[in-house]
Amino acid sequence: MWQSIGLSGGGAMFTPAISPHDRNLMLLNCDMSGAYRTGDGGETWQMLHYSQLASSTRCRPVFHPTDPNVVYAASGRMGELKVSRDRGLTWTKVGGLSPGVSELAIDPGDPQLMLAADGRGVARSTDGGLHWAAATGIAGRLAGFHIVQTGPAGDQLCFAGTSEGVYRSEDGGATWQRTEGPTDLRSFTGGSNAKDGCVLYCAVPLKAVNGTLTGGVYRSTDGGRTWESAMGTGLPTEGRRQPQYDYVLTTNVHPTVIYAASGRGGLFRSDDAGRNWRPVLAHADYSTLHMEPGYLQAETGRWGDNISGIAINPADPDNLIVADWMTASVTRDGGRSWRVANTRQAPGQGAPAKGQRWLNNGLVVTTVWHYYIDPFEHNRHYMAYTDIGYARSTDAGKSWYWQTGRPMRNTTYEIAFDPEVPGKMWAAFADLHDIPNANVISGRHYRAQAGGGVGISEDFGVTWRDTSEGLPSKPVVSVVLDPKSAKEARVLYASLFEAGVFKSVDGGKTWQEKSKGLGAPGVNMRACRLILHNDGSLFCLVTAMRQDDRYLPEGVGLYRSRDGGESWEWINRSHPVLWPKDFDVDPRDSRVIYLGAADADAPEGGLYKTTDGGQSWTRIARQGPQTFGATINPKRPDWVYMALCEGAEGPGLWLSKDAGRTWKPMKDLPFRMIQRVSFDPDDDSVIYVSTFGGSVWKGPAEE
Repeated sequence: MWQSIGLSGGGAMFTPAISPHDRNLMLLNCDMSGAYRTGDGGETWQMLHYSQLASSTRCRPVFHPTDPNVVYAASGRMGELKVSRDRGLTWTKVGGLSPGVSELAIDPGDPQLMLAADGRGVARSTDGGLHWAAATGIAGRLAGFHIVQTGPAGDQLCFAGTSEGVYRSEDGGATWQRTEGPTDLRSFTGGSNAKDGCVLYCAVPLKAVNGTLTGGVYRSTDGGRTWESAMGTGLPTEGRRQPQYDYVLTTNVHPTVIYAASGRGGLFRSDDAGRNWRPVLAHADYSTLHMEPGYLQAETGRWGDNISGIAINPADPDNLIVADWMTASVTRDGGRSWRVANTRQAPGQGAPAKGQRWLNNGLVVTTVWHYYIDPFEHNRHYMAYTDIGYARSTDAGKSWYWQTGRPMRNTTYEIAFDPEVPGKMWAAFADLHDIPNANVISGRHYRAQAGGGVGISEDFGVTWRDTSEGLPSKPVVSVVLDPKSAKEARVLYASLFEAGVFKSVDGGKTWQEKSKGLGAPGVNMRACRLILHNDGSLFCLVTAMRQDDRYLPEGVGLYRSRDGGESWEWINRSHPVLWPKDFDVDPRDSRVIYLGAADADAPEGGLYKTTDGGQSWTRIARQGPQTFGATINPKRPDWVYMALCEGAEGPGLWLSKDAGRTWKPMKDLPFRMIQRVSFDPDDDSVIYVSTFGGSVWKGPAEE
């Protein structure tokens, strides 16, 4: 049985949905491939196994309007439509649609009628999704559907909002005609019933034209024939950044109750179709809005980041879930109060405050580079996080303290422990996350000005101080300690992305560059992982450099120093790869090395092995386009774990018990973007698996 541990939340969450039959049943996705389900209103979450459902950040799941067991969702980057008939636990593929499903609607009055936007356009089904036919007359990127409920079932009046405008269909979505409404829609919704009629809403870019503010939220009460501004009193039009309303939501229950969300401005509610508005969730001051604190609010005094997903209960306009780049929150009273849904306070601590412990509730959406168990006190655990820095536990991972602030940066990559002094440790910090994965190598998240540093703690990671004198302002990706160095003058090595390797002979007080022969100065000094073998061999990986859509060969590779960093030799010269990601060295013999690589300009991804110190290499496994690397079990060195990480087509973790000759997948692990494995010093049957976007999973050393 695999169990997620660490802080929950802390990363971007998207496309939530609430069941109209059971407000406790919700689904949610993150941008790191995980799809999540809760059956208790967000108290706890289950990550769905990737083989059942992977995340879609574009398509919100849709619950069947009459069958409480049925829900539809798009799965994975390809956006294949799937259906669950057991309230979201297991999923099967729905045929007839092309990949790229981005929007879905089911007619509440006649659930046999379904509308979907896929990679080809808009399609409709009249038999509950068994068969689909292409619609005509509609164009643009879909922002939403509304199937009108003002008349008897079968009237089949439908509306759709797209980037090209608002479209109307009078034959159940088979053919469409564009109305005279707004264009370039960011969001579209509608509500209708026999009593209140039909009200349509859309949001378009808000901008100033010749000194006059135009755009924002619009409404139509005559079937899309005419539109008027719904930017009533209380809805902001100015700010440090021009507010843009990315989401508008309403229901058939009360079409005049509408919510509008601005990514960085918060959430606003109107009870009169947009004539008057009030804030119900704002970044500026969450406390005045009765927000239950999570660790972010307790430690920093602020609510989350950028609203990235929001859903309304189709049966209850007072019930919403809002997700952002850090947190998830639920209201059941129309925004008068909010409950945090991405974590829970550990019991017995009083009112939430700084320095408290927080529980994992299963909504784990954040990358971890390494998981550590303290060498002196095994109840102390540490996590090196992307984006949220660092966390520590004093109860063997049951609850966590979240640590923020300098010298800790956006990301903690690695920690090194003093072998003789309890509580003394050094860490590699950076303001650039995802090294050496695709977000950085492709340039998507790369920032040339990103800094970093080395920090030191002497109280088991409770407090840190900067110890970076002599280091350039570059991301520090790895830090290792020579255990044979003097206790009062520890020798440390640090790798700096784009700056090479630096050495300290005074416990990190000062540093000097030691990069002779490493990489390609002036071209590629993207030093990443360092490993110091017990025979004194120091290894450093220099990862990929991509420019003008091609990977540069200069400097890339695995290097070894036999003289404490004074000189380096390129040891995979006989078999160069353009995008190495990670490696490990056999503790028994530094000539035995496992090197992971990803496809670059050629399909060279896989796991490579040398047994002669790099004179020759053999690709011993390829299970996908990107192999992150391998982790050797230090007590059983023939047990090697291969991590696939990005692009994994199946299981992301594989185990070889014969030094890489044969492999078996770890199929039960729910998440497949794997990076590294850590081992329990007290229990050989347990491992900790660090992932790229799914926190850490504790589970069996072999399934």
